[in-house]
Amino acid sequence: MARASWNDTVIAEIEATVVVEGNHYFPPDSICWDHLSGSKLHTTCPWKGEASNYHVDADGKRVDDAAWTYPEPKAAAGHIRRHVALWKGVRVDA
Repeated sequence: MARASWNDTVIAEIEATVVVEGNHYFPPDSICWDHLSGSKLHTTCPWKGEASNYHVDADGKRVDDAAWTYPEPKAAAGHIRRHVALWKGVRVDA
């Protein structure tokens, strides 16, 4: 079982993730979207494409830009389309 949590709140949970470059990407249906809010930050990876970031909110606290997804990745990263990876203190146990 793979689980992402922050501030004692489960953000995502699923049997298995997709691991790319050491990051666990959770399928979109495993994410508790109530704990993510949109960010204006977008980053670009040369082989994955443009990522959209999210803030993670739990129990009245926020960690900025702690999640990202590739809504329309380049072909080489098509297997992580809309999957979500987390960092900046979000604990991922897999």
